[in-house]
Amino acid sequence: MNEFVDIGRMLIFLGVMLIVLGGFLFLIGRVGPWGRLPGDIVIQRDHFSCFFPLTSMILLSILLTIILNVILRLTR
Repeated sequence: MNEFVDIGRMLIFLGVMLIVLGGFLFLIGRVGPWGRLPGDIVIQRDHFSCFFPLTSMILLSILLTIILNVILRLTR
């Protein structure tokens, strides 16, 4: 029975984290320059459009790497 309580807590925690992450990404998309940075590739032609946010993804990857490293160092 104790395993179900642990799994339930983990699922609630993951759900809350997904909601926080979704809200954060929503706000960044509305407020920040994400997706319109120099280096983001946008191709628009008749009946076709392609968007590849290269610079935005590199910056997001660096930011998440720093945040996760700080969190992991604090939990050790």
